[in-house]
Amino acid sequence: MPRAAEKTAVGITAAGLTSASLKRRARTWGASLMGIADLERLRGIDTEPADLFAGFTRAVSLAVRLSDPILDQITDRPTPLYAQHYQKVNALLDELALRVSLVLQQAGARALPVPASQILNAENLTSYLSHKAVAVAAGIGWQGKSLLLVSPQYGPRVRLVTVLTDHPLTPDNPLKNRCGKCSACADACPAQAIRGARTESHFASREEALHFDRCRTMVLETFPKLPHITGGICGVCVSVCPWGRGSAKKR
Repeated sequence: MPRAAEKTAVGITAAGLTSASLKRRARTWGASLMGIADLERLRGIDTEPADLFAGFTRAVSLAVRLSDPILDQITDRPTPLYAQHYQKVNALLDELALRVSLVLQQAGARALPVPASQILNAENLTSYLSHKAVAVAAGIGWQGKSLLLVSPQYGPRVRLVTVLTDHPLTPDNPLKNRCGKCSACADACPAQAIRGARTESHFASREEALHFDRCRTMVLETFPKLPHITGGICGVCVSVCPWGRGSAKKR
């Protein structure tokens, strides 16, 4: 019997699992935003392994909103509260990805949850793929001058995770970049790492947007010397972006 007509033990049919129904489920589990990317939009990006996309046609991008009061406390360095919050949100994202994967598999699809924040290359700070690139392709937001995803609803105040699948979910359309002439992230960067360049879709490389060595030195060598701060976090550009502050929510 074709997969579209199959019914699983929990009553989910492949035909009945749509993008809209999956988004509703994800919201009840704690997702703030969710989008679907056609993997054709992502062909050519770096992945580990190189054939990570083999057999998959869609990527589900999930976002969880960060706490405004915690981010509002960040001025020129990460805080212990942010360091702890960062870890807890990553754990929630991994749980969300697992739940979404299980539902897809119960509908007869293949699904691969990609860890939210597992670093595979400590030198380049890279993982299995760029969750930000997936989120841009999935229409959750655009790529800001800081390289962060910027969503209309929450600015860059989100964390991301990805699920790869072969289920024929309806993909979402990418959003237009709305950073304009804003330079808030570049002006506030404690490492002076953000070049202030703008892209209509996505940067060809990190170096096009950042002095990456400056950023890496700050988050891996300077900030970890602070009490209760683990390596790899900053939060300053996340905090200062107008799209994440109260004025942006009134637009």
